[in-house]
Amino acid sequence: MGKRVAACLGAVVLCLGLSQDALALEARIDGLEGDVADNVRHYLGSLDAAQYGRVRLEGEVLRRTREAMRVYGYYEPQIHQRLEERDPPRHVELVIEPGPQVIIEVLDIRLEGDARNDGPFRDTVEAFPLDVGDPLQHAPWDRMRNRLANLSLERGYFDWNFTDRRMEVRPFDESARLYLALDSGPRYAFGDVTIRGSHILEERLRRMAPFTPGEPYLAGDVALYAQRLGQAGWFSSVSVRPRLDSRRQLALTPPELGWWNEVGAQGEATLPSDRAEPTPPPADGPRLSAEALAAVTTLHRPERPVMPIDVVLAPADRHQFEVAVGYATDVGPRLGFGWEQPWINRYGHSLDHDLFISQPEQRLTGTYLLPLDDPLRDQYRLQYGLRHRDMDDTRTLENTIELARRWEFDNRWVQTLYLRATYEDFTQGGEADSVLIYYPGVSWSRTRTRDPRFPSWGDRQRIAFEYSDSMWGSDADFLRMTGDTEWIRMLGSNLRFVNRLGLGAIETSDFSQVPPSLRFFTGGDRTVRGYGYETLAPRNEEGRLRGGQQLLTASTEVQHRITGNWWGAAFIDTGDAFDDWGPDSLNTGAGLGVRWISPVGPVRFDVAHPFDDEENAWRLHFAIGPEF
Repeated sequence: MGKRVAACLGAVVLCLGLSQDALALEARIDGLEGDVADNVRHYLGSLDAAQYGRVRLEGEVLRRTREAMRVYGYYEPQIHQRLEERDPPRHVELVIEPGPQVIIEVLDIRLEGDARNDGPFRDTVEAFPLDVGDPLQHAPWDRMRNRLANLSLERGYFDWNFTDRRMEVRPFDESARLYLALDSGPRYAFGDVTIRGSHILEERLRRMAPFTPGEPYLAGDVALYAQRLGQAGWFSSVSVRPRLDSRRQLALTPPELGWWNEVGAQGEATLPSDRAEPTPPPADGPRLSAEALAAVTTLHRPERPVMPIDVVLAPADRHQFEVAVGYATDVGPRLGFGWEQPWINRYGHSLDHDLFISQPEQRLTGTYLLPLDDPLRDQYRLQYGLRHRDMDDTRTLENTIELARRWEFDNRWVQTLYLRATYEDFTQGGEADSVLIYYPGVSWSRTRTRDPRFPSWGDRQRIAFEYSDSMWGSDADFLRMTGDTEWIRMLGSNLRFVNRLGLGAIETSDFSQVPPSLRFFTGGDRTVRGYGYETLAPRNEEGRLRGGQQLLTASTEVQHRITGNWWGAAFIDTGDAFDDWGPDSLNTGAGLGVRWISPVGPVRFDVAHPFDDEENAWRLHFAIGPEF
């Protein structure tokens, strides 16, 4: 009994282990090569010989081989086949004499209606790779036909149809005649936008549309409008659709056929079900047939018909909460709590609060956004922040409030002008002080990425200038500049490069009045690996960190896929914070690492060796989260 059960289980496992490829019929072809032979193999590759008797299998092989060759213009091949003796066979030997290839004798492609003057339509026709005298190929013809149909819908030709669509093949004459005529009809314009379900002022939503009523219709603009409404964060669901049935709803539905006609028309030898939907009662009043309505609208069609746009929205939850838990060797375990209000009034103002807790640092920040005419690109921003930090030689309590104006340009650069006030009570390197500073600033930044979780391509740049002067009551005089850039590029699908560069400088007459939050420190997971977090900076006579007036960091990293979502990495980092322009030397670290692309972003584990630290031969770095 036990042997029988084991045998049955083994058979089940063997059957489950057989892949579809193992059951496919493999063709060995003589007389054909190149794309035609590959296409024959593709057609036969999905043929399961076990589903056919031997005679039927031979007929199916013959049929599929002819069909595979026909799309390349071979309509009269001579095919000899021999199936292997085993049952079911796994191989078939084909000896093929392809015969003459059908040549295009007539090629007639016509555009009618407004599309004949529309560039993308003309480009599609001109890009057709075949001409009179060329061998017939079905694929380019089908691609062009489908492209013209898609363009008609994408560009607002809702009355389009093919008035002629023929491929006449004459194998006996070795010729083909191709006819294609597209009557696009008029191009529709955007009509009025109807918005339902919005809790935000409609005028604000209308200004977000990338089109205005009367402009030529583009399906891409409809999709872009939906994307913008979704990015605003005000709605839990967004639907933006053209009202395609606006005219058809006026017409009679086609007359229903009796069951005897349905059998003849549909080719089904079954009677209709008794559970068919009941026919709706006829509406009162005069009605038009579809044909009559089409004739009337053709005679009295406006110069450019319009397509209304329907927008259906549902408000997002007014209060949204988020909890985040993480770990990094720089700060150890960390906990984040977020409370977001994506809309607090009908103007789309929003408010969010973030609480971050780790052993060396705790901070609470809040942001109030006031969107302007273009909510995604133009905003006022009011921020506040409380931060406490106690790490190594730095102890500080910081309170900040900021008012900012933000613009996003067409090239995706973001410009921000801000005015910031900061009160900071600190002890740095054993020296205690407190300052109240007011300073304006301006920054430009841009982030571009593909797949933010683990970008295969991306870059990030930011440059900022800040200025404080005792002339307006600030406790410190300084001009501060920071800049950084990061680039991610792929070579093939298994080699990834990550490069970073950071710069900073402070010009001041009294560096002791510059608070620690504005001084420069470096070292750690995201700057110079191999050294402790922010332990690279000038020190005072007692050997305590006091921060630097200049900063320079650089890093290059090469990653190679090991398998699946696992990558190996090799890197070298260098940098330092210093007081004088042009440092005498930089601290350098290098090492190896592992990357695992988790659902929440890459998990990074690095082992780095510091070349300029005699006390530590190596240091571990661990972090979770994307590079940008």
